[in-house]
Amino acid sequence: MLFYSFFKTLIGQQVTVELKNDLAITGILTSVDQFLNIKLDEIRAVDEAKYPHMMAVKNCFIRGSVVRYVQLPASAVDTALLQDAARREAQQPTTGGAH
Repeated sequence: MLFYSFFKTLIGQQVTVELKNDLAITGILTSVDQFLNIKLDEIRAVDEAKYPHMMAVKNCFIRGSVVRYVQLPASAVDTALLQDAARREAQQPTTGGAH
């Protein structure tokens, strides 16, 4: 849940999402869910010459399983807060799981 919580704090920020098929899309993050599905507005392909058909698209929904990377603005990342949240999550007892 750490990544989900983190991405929720980025709503309204410009991000670049690189997909597993090598398409990279830059846009404003408008929503994210627990499966890390991403919705972007005001999108554009990073390589518009290679993907000219994407110029007509203004927003998109990206299934989390096809995302390779998400590039974030450095100013949007509070590393101290992330490290603290990761420590707290690691200390929480797990329920269920493998035997």
